[in-house]
Amino acid sequence: MERDLFLNLSPLDHRYYVSNRALFNQLAEFFSENAYIHYELKVEAALANVLAKRGLCSPAVACEIVHACEQVEPAEVYQEEEKTKHNIRALVNCIQRRVSSEAKPFVHFTTTSVDIMDSATALRFKEATLQVVLPKMLELESILIALARREKATLQVGRTHGQHAVPLTFGFAMAEYVSRLGSRIETVSKAAQELRGKIAGAVGAYNASSLFFDDPLEFEAEVLRELGLKPANYSNQIVEPEYLTDYIHGIISAFGVLANLADDIRHLQRTEIGEVGEAFEATQVGSSTMPHKRNPWNFEHVKSMWKEFMPRMITMYADQISEHQRDLTNSASGRFVPEIVIGFVAAVDRMTRVMQKLVVDQERMLQNFDSTKEMVIAEPIYILLASLNHPNAHEAVRLLTLESQKTGKTLRQLVNENEELAPYLNKLTPKQLEILNNPEKYIGHAEQKTEQLCDEWQQRLGIN
Repeated sequence: MERDLFLNLSPLDHRYYVSNRALFNQLAEFFSENAYIHYELKVEAALANVLAKRGLCSPAVACEIVHACEQVEPAEVYQEEEKTKHNIRALVNCIQRRVSSEAKPFVHFTTTSVDIMDSATALRFKEATLQVVLPKMLELESILIALARREKATLQVGRTHGQHAVPLTFGFAMAEYVSRLGSRIETVSKAAQELRGKIAGAVGAYNASSLFFDDPLEFEAEVLRELGLKPANYSNQIVEPEYLTDYIHGIISAFGVLANLADDIRHLQRTEIGEVGEAFEATQVGSSTMPHKRNPWNFEHVKSMWKEFMPRMITMYADQISEHQRDLTNSASGRFVPEIVIGFVAAVDRMTRVMQKLVVDQERMLQNFDSTKEMVIAEPIYILLASLNHPNAHEAVRLLTLESQKTGKTLRQLVNENEELAPYLNKLTPKQLEILNNPEKYIGHAEQKTEQLCDEWQQRLGIN
């Protein structure tokens, strides 16, 4: 009888699986225990093929082993491990019981357990990245590019320290994430391509394979080429951990970009700001007791997922350390690494869905800007006065802002009434005066920079 889904202990395997079955089933092809064992079997099969090519065994023997590797099931391996108390020896036993006496000696020939395990790990993370992780990231990047282009001229007040600053455009604000996510896509892609395997034996010195080959390093490279991998630059019993550490760093840093975007968008949904909105379905409920509520729960969920998985990077750094040629202090922690990628991809997918339907309230953005537009021109006034050699422009404008707050007069009104400033104002160009009289035009190069960034990342990432 199939196990009740809700008896599973990890939220990834019940709550989040149920909410996105298609994605989690796709990820299971790489990150489930079934997948891990099948990837280990792929390495054993590649080994047999190269042994045959090099004349150590016959092609018929290699075919036997490859066929056996295609038949072994994970449940059988786990059952065998109950006897052996060793996972790879159990895997080897399951292969050997399916092949002839002639083929048995060449199963797992010259290799150690971690040759198989680390190569399988590199292969499944690399293939998962190429087939799922990067396509999902690129899909979100495309949506952000489209959003930035669409809103490139939408006036929005800039905010620093939670306070109104000078104006920009909402498209420019989104271009930040176009650029940051774009760079993370490149980082993850490069790190995935750098994931390495090993066929170097018990301590990495090719002790066993050098008994049979004058070029054991080339033998290692041949086996890994069968899998589309490169050998680690150096191995002891394990592959240098930095390859996987760098890859997970790329994932976690990309997760940070998502969390920052999610935070920005959810704060823009605050009642007193109300500049964007998460699209709500007709039957969706925001609160169990307050029917009017429309909470930014998807963005909060992404932030929460980041909080769960980001600290696991510390464990990755801890797993860089292995005593002498190898110890088993990463044997348990290493099994949880796929969850980091799974959580990240689930968050990317969620952000893609909600950002695609994001409601932008341009009118509310304008209202919010209008509420402080008479103050935000303090910067251009100060800069222009300084350019005309006013001896203390910043202080002069600061004092006028205080007077504006006290008297209720606008800053522009006070500036125009100030006799000391009149000689400087008379020197302003028509373009500069237009900015002072129309603060909404003080957006600098926001539109052009937005287009530039969108064009650049579209080209760099090959997005149509």
